[in-house]
Amino acid sequence: MDISDIATNDYIEVEAEQRLGKARSIFEEENPKGIIVTEAGQYEGVITERQLLGSHIEDDTRIAALTVPAPKVDRTEDVRDTARMLVEGGTKIAPVFEAGELWGIVTEDAILEAVIDSLDALTVGQIFSENVITVEEDDNMGTVINRLREHGISRLPVVDEDGFLTGVVTVHDVVDFVVRDMSKTTRGDRSGEVERMLDLPVYDVMSSPVETVTIDDSVQDAVETMLEDDYSGLVVTPADDDRVVGGVLTKTDVLRALSYTEEERMDVQITNIELLDALTREEVQERIEDVANKYSDMNVHHAHVRLHKHKEKLRGTPLIQTQIRLRTNKGQMAGTGEGYGADNAFYMALDTLERNVLEHKGVERDEEYKGQLLRKLNQL
Repeated sequence: MDISDIATNDYIEVEAEQRLGKARSIFEEENPKGIIVTEAGQYEGVITERQLLGSHIEDDTRIAALTVPAPKVDRTEDVRDTARMLVEGGTKIAPVFEAGELWGIVTEDAILEAVIDSLDALTVGQIFSENVITVEEDDNMGTVINRLREHGISRLPVVDEDGFLTGVVTVHDVVDFVVRDMSKTTRGDRSGEVERMLDLPVYDVMSSPVETVTIDDSVQDAVETMLEDDYSGLVVTPADDDRVVGGVLTKTDVLRALSYTEEERMDVQITNIELLDALTREEVQERIEDVANKYSDMNVHHAHVRLHKHKEKLRGTPLIQTQIRLRTNKGQMAGTGEGYGADNAFYMALDTLERNVLEHKGVERDEEYKGQLLRKLNQL
């Protein structure tokens, strides 16, 4: 199946030279998944709400300053390959080209709507993200923005002092909040108003009650809820207590699952792949396979590598955070590392992953030995 029937030429386009305030107002009024940016009629990139988290940037800044690249997709590209490109590009939309010319866009929602009938065999527990970042009700909006930026995520479950789920705050909530309140101030008031907004507690902005799913629910049902209510993700809770945060299921998680392969070679996805320096996709794949092979009983179903660039630099080389996550028959394995340059950060994360894999292997062997010993003692 290709994207020729789900791509659309109904999209919003802005010139790179226009002011950022134009983009802010478009997101407030029309709530698009993203905006195509052009310069002199030629495609330049996209701008999404995530870029607008830089709310301290003045409205008269050129849109070009926040424009980011997005994968270029051919109008007849395979749906699964397109899903992979959206995940690796860290974007919700991609420009669609026909005969070398910009034709339109394809969105994550369009892909999910096209494949929704094939998602009933998957459960939320098979693909959701377990390591969830949360905030407390009394945390301020500055903390929210920092965590969303630092972890490259779109939503944060909000918990009370006992750790129970009470709400959720998203990138859309933050941008909508900033745009709405900034429209009430004059240019001279802006600086002080921003500081006051960043001090507000999350409780004042979060959405409540929260739409949740359990690990036993089907992915199809979860996606139907997300599409119907225009949610980018849902909080995952245990079946017996919807107050406990167990993880998050996002549209990106579903797209990632769509692009799993059944090839003999491990399937590795790399988010923000453009940050890689000398390393190639094949080398990343080989290094992860080397680690996985040290635990012969572990079968890796899928590997995801995420690169994130910090503003800090050393002699011009940016500080990079790398996260590696494996989905295996032994559960999820992960490793995180930071270093100057993508190669350094990747190997730091790989070292952590290897330690975690070997530790899990040792624990399992200890449990096996304990079971064998108990069986022998029972036979005496």
